[in-house]
Amino acid sequence: MRQVARGRRWGRMAEAPERQRFNLAAVVQSGRLQYEAVLLAASLRDMSPGFTGRLLLLEPQPGPLWPNDPTVSNKATRRLLESLGAEFVPFESRHFGHAYPYGNKIEALAALPEGENFLFLDTDTLITGELTEVPFDFDRPTASLRREGTWPRLELYGPGYGAIWKSLYDRFGLDYESSLDRSQPDEYWQRYLYFNAGFFFYRDPQAFGELFLRYALAIRDTPPRALELQSLDPWLDQVALPLVIHALGGGRDTLPPGLMDGAVTCHYRVLPLLYAREGDRAVEVLERVAAPQPVKKVLKQYEPMLRMIYQGRGAKVRAMFDRDNLPRKEQAIRNRLKREGFWMR
Repeated sequence: MRQVARGRRWGRMAEAPERQRFNLAAVVQSGRLQYEAVLLAASLRDMSPGFTGRLLLLEPQPGPLWPNDPTVSNKATRRLLESLGAEFVPFESRHFGHAYPYGNKIEALAALPEGENFLFLDTDTLITGELTEVPFDFDRPTASLRREGTWPRLELYGPGYGAIWKSLYDRFGLDYESSLDRSQPDEYWQRYLYFNAGFFFYRDPQAFGELFLRYALAIRDTPPRALELQSLDPWLDQVALPLVIHALGGGRDTLPPGLMDGAVTCHYRVLPLLYAREGDRAVEVLERVAAPQPVKKVLKQYEPMLRMIYQGRGAKVRAMFDRDNLPRKEQAIRNRLKREGFWMR
């Protein structure tokens, strides 16, 4: 396996010159997310020596909306994450909790430092390059454009894309027309502002989170009539997100292409998908940062990582797919992995 250029090595964090400073935030809790957070923290440490901000792991606390304790109770995992420079930040679940865990990223923003630049990442993300070289404009937010047309799903005799999205912009007093990508045809899903919520950023998490929560609750509790036939589970966060970004002066074109979800980060979602479709660099970073004994000892506790990374199933998945000729839809990749017995999450 060829070597990948890297920054930090195992041990004390390297000193780095001051660059654009921001906090990196992710939601962590018991189960799969805690192990993904280890890979996120280890890859940040290894691949981004210029990062001088705080790595803040937002942790939901036990309460009436959680039937089980959602906190990271595994002491070895907590110690490892802290040794990798992570700080645990507790937050209360007042509106979503177990019933809609995607709402964690909405409610957790209130626990971040007010008025400080932040980048939110899903835990199932690897850092594969120098994060501080991404020219984030924290006054003009955006989010991940690595997405498919998953929402809305049009029904026969129901309203079209335009009517559905316009009803949402009208509901919150936003300018619908300026959100459109007029290079795309009318009633084609990419004409309308739509993101994956795997990353987003802004200059103030409090302002972003307050708007995100207000829009999401209004859409959930009193949706416009045009949404009557639409499912909001699990899409609620991705329905509200473009409205928040538009309201805060952002859009789809505030970052150069090819960096986030490209050369600098990899939002892999689940390990079988990483091995099936991502580039060689992502696999090499994954396997290198998972190799140190303290990391390996923790990650082996999670069966998908034990089998995919350490017992060679990932290499078998990789051999099944031609990365230059992948199926157009992610679901087709998932279906083949399931048929062949390689689906794990």
